[in-house]
Amino acid sequence: MILDKVRTTIRRYKLIEKADKILIGVSGGPDSVALLYILNKLKRELAITLHIAHLDHMLRKDSYKDRLFVEELAKRLKIPITCGQLNVKGLARHRSLEEVAREVRLNFFFKVAEAIKAKKIALGHNLDDQAETVLMRILRGTGLYGLAGILPKREISGFQIIRPLIELRRKEIEAYLKRIKIKPCIDKSNLEDIYFRNKIRNKLIPLLENDYNKNIKIVLSNLAETAGYDYDYLTLRANRLIKQLKSNFNLEKLKRMHPAMRRLLFRIKIAKIQKSMRRINFQHIKEIEDLLFNRPPNSIVDLPKGIVVIKRKNNLYFRQRRLSST
Repeated sequence: MILDKVRTTIRRYKLIEKADKILIGVSGGPDSVALLYILNKLKRELAITLHIAHLDHMLRKDSYKDRLFVEELAKRLKIPITCGQLNVKGLARHRSLEEVAREVRLNFFFKVAEAIKAKKIALGHNLDDQAETVLMRILRGTGLYGLAGILPKREISGFQIIRPLIELRRKEIEAYLKRIKIKPCIDKSNLEDIYFRNKIRNKLIPLLENDYNKNIKIVLSNLAETAGYDYDYLTLRANRLIKQLKSNFNLEKLKRMHPAMRRLLFRIKIAKIQKSMRRINFQHIKEIEDLLFNRPPNSIVDLPKGIVVIKRKNNLYFRQRRLSST
């Protein structure tokens, strides 16, 4: 039963605690609508309160219909709702539309969560999304963190993002909605191969299932879980090392470290400065290592978003470059 599976996921990853106030991101699509109904079914048992957030990205002329649909669900279930609207295409310009949409959506959720004093934000990602994400990152190039895919629980900007449906298959979610007689909104652009994820979903995964491994989604999801646990453990060790090193990344200590730990230290330090690892790739980490081992004191590596790594006589320093006021 689908409710039992979600209960198991919630317990396994400690996603929800008694008296939690949870903001649910509801687009109107199958996953988020199923998440809404499932958490609503479990809310008394879990002793939680719910609030819905819906953002209209204005990517389709009829996108307002999704808002009307979600508002009707909120009314039917007697759950408070906050809606917003942003022209994502206008904001994207030279950036990836998918990346900008994700960014503005999260920022909207953060603002609503702060306003209603909710610490947790529930999103409807499922096992199929997990498999697609891992494949996308493999094809684009990734490390252990990227292989971890979509984490069941993640801290961002002081809020916990939780994904109670992460161990459910898409077909299970669709069957559940059919069983409770709910017809979600369907974004037809998901059927077109105009985005990288859609190509993975509509072409590559069916090919892998038919010709290589019918359980490829489970295999990729298991890979993500294993990588996630490994990354968590290494991160704990790395954070302890950072506390010991304090602000000084001693050159000799860094040179003696295992490459895996040294590179993770670099990534954590960068993430603390720019609040994420976006736009930082493997070549950037390799360049910092080249700075460490091969370049003379007072050499500098410039990274995206104005971050610089400076080599002095005894230490490496990570700094945010000050912008000129002129």
